[in-house]
Amino acid sequence: MTLRDDAVLVLKGYEDQPELRDAYLAHLAEHEGGMYKPCTAGHLTSSALVIDPSRGRVLLTLHKKLKMWLQMGGHCEPGDPTVEAAALREATEESGIAGLTLLPGGPVRLDRHPIPAPCHWHLDVQYAALAPAGAEAEISEESLDLRWFAYDEVAGVADTSVVLLLERTLARLAA
Repeated sequence: MTLRDDAVLVLKGYEDQPELRDAYLAHLAEHEGGMYKPCTAGHLTSSALVIDPSRGRVLLTLHKKLKMWLQMGGHCEPGDPTVEAAALREATEESGIAGLTLLPGGPVRLDRHPIPAPCHWHLDVQYAALAPAGAEAEISEESLDLRWFAYDEVAGVADTSVVLLLERTLARLAA
C-alpha cells in the first residue's frame, strides 16, 4: 500500500468535516503527486498537537518561516508508510521528545490553509500526540522557539486552527 492509498483510506474513514474531507479526496483523485511538496496545486501535510494531559499543557513551536505558534507537523516524505507515521515523525523531530504516542481514533481534524507560491495549499491531516511522563522538549532547527502552554493560554498565542485542534483533542480525551 502506498502513502497515497493510506491517505485515501484514512480520509474515507474520517467522519467529521465532510466537505473538507471530500475536497481532500478529490485533490488526491485529481493529482497523482498530491501527497508531496512538488504538487503546485497543493499537497497533504501531516501534523500532531503534542499534549501533556497530566499537566494540562500543550507544546507549540514558533514556526521559523511563518512566525506563528503552531502544532508540530509538515510535509509527508516518500519513506513515510502512513499519514499517521508522518505525523508522529514530524512531532518527534520538531519536539525532540522520544516516546510520543498518537491519540487513538485517527485524525482529530482537518485544516486546509493557503501557503505562498509556487504551491498554493496545505491540506493538513491533524492528529494529537501524547507526551510521556516527564517529557523534556528540545528545540529543532525548524523552530524559533518551543514552549509548553497551559490549555487556557493557547487562544492567546495561536490562531484559530490550533485552538480548534486543541478543543477537539480535549473532547476526544474526555470521551
